[in-house]
Amino acid sequence: MRKPELLVPAGSLEVLKIAVIFGADAVYIGGDAFGLRAKAKNFSRADMEEGIAFAHACGVKVYVTVNILAHNYDLEGVKEYLRELGELQPDALIIADPGIFTYAAEICPEIERHISTQANNTNYATYLFWHRLGAKRVVAARELSLKEIKEIREHIPEDMEIEAFVHGAMCISYSGRCLLSNYLVGRDANQGACTHPCRWKYAIVEETRPGEYMPLYENERGTYIFNSRDLCMVEHLDDIFDAGIDSLKIEGRMKTALYVATVARTYRKAIDDYLESPKKYQENMSWYQEQIVGCTYRKFTTGFFYGKPDADAQIYDNNTYVKEYTYLGYIEDTDSRGYARITQRNKFSVGETIEVMKPDGTNEKVRVLGIFTEEGEGRESAPHPKEVLYVNLGIPVKKYDILRRQE
Repeated sequence: MRKPELLVPAGSLEVLKIAVIFGADAVYIGGDAFGLRAKAKNFSRADMEEGIAFAHACGVKVYVTVNILAHNYDLEGVKEYLRELGELQPDALIIADPGIFTYAAEICPEIERHISTQANNTNYATYLFWHRLGAKRVVAARELSLKEIKEIREHIPEDMEIEAFVHGAMCISYSGRCLLSNYLVGRDANQGACTHPCRWKYAIVEETRPGEYMPLYENERGTYIFNSRDLCMVEHLDDIFDAGIDSLKIEGRMKTALYVATVARTYRKAIDDYLESPKKYQENMSWYQEQIVGCTYRKFTTGFFYGKPDADAQIYDNNTYVKEYTYLGYIEDTDSRGYARITQRNKFSVGETIEVMKPDGTNEKVRVLGIFTEEGEGRESAPHPKEVLYVNLGIPVKKYDILRRQE
């Protein structure tokens, strides 16, 4: 049995550290340019250097996305960026464009090259093509079934790796290659600037009645005909293992630390349980199901892993998020009194009951006994996002524990 890695997204240095502490085997990040999440906070060179050092000290790998589809005007900047990455030495580069792939081989050949899902990798001949050119890993197109992935595994060299998305947002477009954003607002999804117009609400207009907009009702909120539910395969790791996938990828470089911690922790335990005993994995299924909903998500689907969804498993539904917990912050340190220092993300108050979410899989309900500013001033509540506060939780806590409130 191939032991798969758990690959977790990080949109900032803070989230990278959370991902590492909560169970990632590897994280993938983007720099200030040439990645497909231009709206994420992303990493400056200094943050990338610190993040790589932090991850490596914990035995965790770091992959950097350079996965735009480049135009002529991108190429000189790409070459300079690759030279910088050669100095920083991440473990791999995630690339979609053959030109960028060629430059990476010339400029930083010692860094592994992984082929992004953006390259539409749907068959074993494509995998073999990239392998001959020096790619270590190829990310499967999201349109593939587990049966197809298993067939690819059977036709490629043993040392070539398959990476596949197992959790997170899905895209209406083929392997994420979309023209909607560029057409509607002039922002190119394939250059990292997607405005997600697939999530917008649409109506139709009959040709002879211009200006008369008619909604297509799927529910009381209207229609979201391009929207997809979120992928979730935590209940199907037996089939994932059987397919021979080497890296289980979580989507979400624009997600919060709470989302990353929740998903990383749940999949970490599920993978470890399955490796220990498939029976233990089945016995703990209810725990995975309970925990995976501890962050904001859409309804779940298994995507295309079991073939094209039929009418009873339609994945295009609505854009409604389910939110069962609110992220309050993570513990950055504790002082001599044992109070937790946090940079507050959402409002909470003295006397409220909140939860401390720990990397080991436990959640502890606590009552907020006190909130204090950096100057020691007491507060009844914490209404101002990004304010640094000290919180008396009445129990011992550790750095990187997450604070959340159940809704």
